[in-house]
Parts: sequence; structure tokens; C-alpha cells
Amino acid sequence: MLVAYVSDEYYAALPDVTLEWRGHDGHRLVNRSTASGAVDADLQPGEYEVCLSKPGFGSKRVKAVIRPGAPIHFRLLSDAMLGYAWPKWCRAGERVEFRVHATEPYKLGLWRYGLRKEFIRNIGWFDNHGPRASIQTLPDCHFVERGVNWDNGFGIHRQVMTAPERDGLYYFHAKGESGAFFSFPLVVAPAKPRATVAVLASCITWNAYNPFGGRSNYIMAAKMIDEPIVNSKSDLPRYKLSDYGEWKSAAEFAPLSFDRPEPANYVPESVECTDPIEGRTACHLAPAEWRLLGWLEREGYDHDFYADVHLHTGVLNLDAYRVLILSVHPEYWSAEMYFALKRWVFERGGRLLYLGGNGLNCKIEFQGGGTSMRCLNPWPDGFESRFHAQVESEANLLGVVYSDPGAMTVAPYEVIDANHWVFAGTGLKCGDLFGTKTLHERYGDGASGHETDKISPSSPKNIVLLAKGLNPDDGGAHLTLFETEGGGAVFSAGSITYPTALLCDTPTSRITANVLERFLAN
Repeated sequence: MLVAYVSDEYYAALPDVTLEWRGHDGHRLVNRSTASGAVDADLQPGEYEVCLSKPGFGSKRVKAVIRPGAPIHFRLLSDAMLGYAWPKWCRAGERVEFRVHATEPYKLGLWRYGLRKEFIRNIGWFDNHGPRASIQTLPDCHFVERGVNWDNGFGIHRQVMTAPERDGLYYFHAKGESGAFFSFPLVVAPAKPRATVAVLASCITWNAYNPFGGRSNYIMAAKMIDEPIVNSKSDLPRYKLSDYGEWKSAAEFAPLSFDRPEPANYVPESVECTDPIEGRTACHLAPAEWRLLGWLEREGYDHDFYADVHLHTGVLNLDAYRVLILSVHPEYWSAEMYFALKRWVFERGGRLLYLGGNGLNCKIEFQGGGTSMRCLNPWPDGFESRFHAQVESEANLLGVVYSDPGAMTVAPYEVIDANHWVFAGTGLKCGDLFGTKTLHERYGDGASGHETDKISPSSPKNIVLLAKGLNPDDGGAHLTLFETEGGGAVFSAGSITYPTALLCDTPTSRITANVLERFLAN
């Protein structure tokens, strides 16, 4: 009978895995998984000790219980080097674990990512006693909901460090004796406010797009499918449904744990801030947000750095700052975060630079004491976004909201209101183009792109359209500005690719600097 399936960290079926079963009577049975990862065996229900092995994956010995009609989901982890910080965000001076999966001794160092990578310190060499003792294992289940819970050392040899006193985007660099390399981020917030500008990292969005374990909010968004993936196009709901079918066909969505590695946030060892961003997913996650931080440093704008989660928990006190910057793709937010920011802008004169696209588009709820999140994806007809369906349209705060036209394309912006102070010193006239160069390689050059936001019926009535992207189907991002009666103001770029133009496109840099200077001065 069917007793189990075997799959890897992405829930891809693993054939030819050797399984050795041993029951309480000492009897052993050896078999292999099939092309679909299925394991058939003539075994009685009950508890067994199972050894699993396949070249290129970590072997393991586990306890498993066979129950009729409930196949076990064994999971094997590839030999590739991986790691993550836990927690993934902290404040200066707090204790942080590093959880690394390596098949060999490795050296770990800490770097700060600004305009240049700055080496902070060597953390040490790590290799637990025993052959391949630094490998991690995966829970034998659908673990995306609960996390991998990797260990951070053994006994007294805890792999823990104190976060640096200086806030910023940090990366751990793990390098094995063979030269194998992996990097993973840590967001360090200041122990107390220091600058007048705060920048938010979109850690919640990073998690929504993370498929480690087999699920993200884009692959099996509601729940895992019953059998491991043999062919994505034939097996995944994403390719069987259309028009946001995964989100519209389910009412409940299983949580996504933060307790997982994030391979898409990996930055190669040789890459610098001014280099193009390679990789499909990296172009809208941490590597792209790094480019904004590099630009702020290059232009001399002191800033404090926070995780978006810090806004939800209250670690970030908005009233300590004059300006808040959102960047690249802050798509997933809690209602508490949204209303905290809206009150600050509309009631207390806060200044917001929204330098991203498809922002605040979906409400999330934190679960498990903040270790996981649940996305509220249903998007009924008649609503401008998923957030609108749950709370209100984000255009009320941002001035713009995402819509499908222009998605997955890039283009420059065309100037519409050249006499506005935003364009001072650029030399741009009405009809001129800017944002022709970016460091974004997913779709090529164009600061209006990937996903674009536009003015909607929910936008403030006094909003000013400054420029518009030339994307197909009238899908260009709207570059906008509006002010509030309470002295607040919001500037929106409405484009995911916009921040990747800052370091290489002079007009885009000058426009953004003009806004930031104005927001800081008044």
C-alpha cells in the first residue's frame, strides 16, 4: 500500500530515494520511492524507525507512524549551503541566532550593506563534531505553516551573536572550505531614534514571496496539494487557474512562517550596490531595497532603518521622524500598520515617500506571536485591491493603487507638469523622458515598471499628476504628490523598478532628492 511520499525543500517529488524501515520486532524492509515520490510497502500500521538516503541530499534517521490512508510526507534537504537569521529583524544590541545548513566546515562573517559592502567582523569557523554534522534537516510534513526550526548549534556551542550598535541592512556571509557561498540578511533597527528619516524594509513581502518548503502566497497559496510536484505546469493550481484564481477560489489561507531560509534574498559575494540585479525574484526583494540605501548614503541623507514589522509592534515611533520612506515592493501590510501611518500623515504632519509599486495591496494578520502571517487574499469584483476588500483602498493614503495594465513591462516616465518644483534643476520639459536607465534586469531598463500604480477614484482630490510611465495599454506608473490639511504630504512613484534607477539615472536621482529636501525643510 501507499505509505509515504518523499520530496525536497520545494515539495518536488524525489525518485529513487532509498528507505530502510525497522519495526519494533527488528525486522527490516528496504524499498525506493517512485517517479512521483511515492513509497509503496507491505508494512503493518504502527511506528517505525526509517532511514532515508539519496545522493545530493542529507541522509536522516527518523521515527514515523504508518496510518492507513494517511501517507507520511518525508522531506529531504539538498546539499546546497543555506542559512537565515533568527529573528530576521532586531534592534541594535539584541541577541540574534544564525542558523546555517552546510555540508562542510564554513566561515561566517558579518557585513553591512550600504553604498559599499562594509566588513564588520569575522564571527568564526563552524563545524560540529561528526561527519557532515553541520547539515540541517527538514520536518517530515508540510512545514511552511510552522517553519523549519533549525538548530543554532549544539549544547554550549550556541550560534548566537549580538547585533551591531549601528542600524542598517546587514548580511551574513557563509563560505565553506570548498568555496561554496551563501549570504542572508538581517535588518538591524536603532536602539533609539537617531536621524530624521526612517526607511522600512519590506520583510513581510519577502516572506509572502518565499517558496521555501513548497508554498508561498503565489504557489499553493491556500494550502499544499496532496502529492509532491512532478511537473509544475500540470500539478500546480497557479497554472490551472487564471485571473488570480488561487486567491479567488479559496476563502481561507494557511499561514506562512517567517522561520525559513529566503534564498531569493541571496546576494553573490562579488556583487556591489551599483551592479545590475541578477535574478527574477531578487529584483523586487532585499537586493533591490539595498540600492535605495546605497543612494541615500551616496547623497548624504542620514537615515534610520527598520523592518516593516517594527511599525506593527510599535518599535518604530513615527513621531520621532520627519520623513518615512517605503521602497520597491511593500505589498503586504497589517491594518494596524496602515492606520498608524495614515494618522501620522493626515493628523500629525508626517511626510511619506512611497518609492515603490503595488504597495499596501493585501492585508495580513500575524500569528504565532509574530512568527507567521496569514494573507487575506480574496479580491471580490468592485474593489480596487485585496486591501480595499478588507480595510479601504490604499489610494486613500498612497494616492495611487496597483492595477493590471502595464504589469510585467518597463518604460521611462514622461514629464507632465514640468513647472512643478519636483523637477527643479533637472532641465526636463513637458514631454521629456526620465528613468531610462535602471539596475533592474528582470525586464530591462525603465523606471516605470514590473508592477505599476495609478490614480483611482479613492485618491485624494487634491492629488497632482507629475509624470506618467509610457508602459503599454496605458499602464504607466503615476508619479504623484498631494498634501494634507494637517501639514503632511505623500510623494508616490508607483513603480517597483523606480528605486533601481536612483544610482544610475541622473534625473530620477535629482527628482527624488528634490522631494526629500522639501519634505525635510518644511
